Amino acid sequence: MTNAFEELLNIGIALSSVHDLDKLLDMILLEAQRLTSADAGSIYLVEDNKLIFKTTRSNTYFKRWGEKKTREIFKSFELPITKQSIAGYVALTSKPLNISDVGKISGKSEFHYNSTMDKQYGYKAVSMLSVPMLDMNSKIIGVLQLINSMKKRKPVSFTKKHERITAALSSQAAVAILNAKLTEELKSAHLDTIFRLSAAAEYRDRETGNHIKRVSRYSKLIADKINLSKYESELIFWASPMHDIGKLGIPDVILQKPGILTPEEREIMENHTVIGGLILKGAKADILAKSRIIAMTHHEKFDGTGYPQKLKGNAIPIEGRITALADVYDALCSKRCYKDAFPEEKILKILNESRGTHFDPKILDVFLGEYDEVRIINKQFADKEEDFDKFIDVKKINISDLLRDTQ
Repeated sequence: MTNAFEELLNIGIALSSVHDLDKLLDMILLEAQRLTSADAGSIYLVEDNKLIFKTTRSNTYFKRWGEKKTREIFKSFELPITKQSIAGYVALTSKPLNISDVGKISGKSEFHYNSTMDKQYGYKAVSMLSVPMLDMNSKIIGVLQLINSMKKRKPVSFTKKHERITAALSSQAAVAILNAKLTEELKSAHLDTIFRLSAAAEYRDRETGNHIKRVSRYSKLIADKINLSKYESELIFWASPMHDIGKLGIPDVILQKPGILTPEEREIMENHTVIGGLILKGAKADILAKSRIIAMTHHEKFDGTGYPQKLKGNAIPIEGRITALADVYDALCSKRCYKDAFPEEKILKILNESRGTHFDPKILDVFLGEYDEVRIINKQFADKEEDFDKFIDVKKINISDLLRDTQ
């Protein structure tokens, strides 16, 4: 018993250190399988009075198809919280269910086992242990479901010991899940603030909010394909929308001038890179530090003729080289209040002519190699006519309509 207690304590410590919800759920399930010799299992979380299937593990399917394909097949889905399903029953009653053979559940039982997927994929579920995950106030967080405790390669019933140890694990899991969700909510709020601040700069420059959505996705696509780490790629995704944050400090008379800028006006406009660096100076958060690099370097050119520092080649940080291409491409292919989108043939000609001068040749090759995906992003976040409505005279806005949107 002492060994089991120590093992659960170690598991609890490990779970508390993981703040990525998907990784956490997979770890919980992996440990539950190990402690009960279960062949398979799933975790459902309670969201908006529904059960959301979040993750699954199956030794049988992993051996048959591999982990990646298994997860592609068993994607997230929703279940109503009713007593008809086993997971729903556990969620409603907050009581565990230890079923020796799901095929022998009485027809008079409130809950039933749906064997549709078993039949579809050639699996036979026999024993099942479903445990509620409750927070400190006994509120249901989710359901941990384990299938087929294995002994000598045959499914056997889950034991009372399995029930006790899984109940203890589920309590630890519930706390860890709540902490991970809180971390995600704080991160989401932080990132939403960054995005809205980025949108403010685009608003003044008469760009639509979709512009920064596209730029961030083009940038991440490139980052993924040049094999930056997942963490670096995510940072670029969230930091690249801040590339023009310095335009908040550029006068409207220059920023929104319809004609060609004078040399003096051009010099002031180019200062938006420096202003962006000053706005973000001293930022401690990784995303904001990355945003500062991008704000200051996304107008540098590979041949050293860019601004503000006239950096050349690999002296330009990789984040700046990536965002430079994403930003210019989007400017070429998007409609603006003062111009129509360029045809694709002309865009590709401009990009290729700028190889080694404006753009890093290797990054350009990666971008063009993924052009089908680029088209998908462009279409998915395409500007609509109503996106340009924000540029009308504020005095003409119907306040009643605006207030209705907030209700």
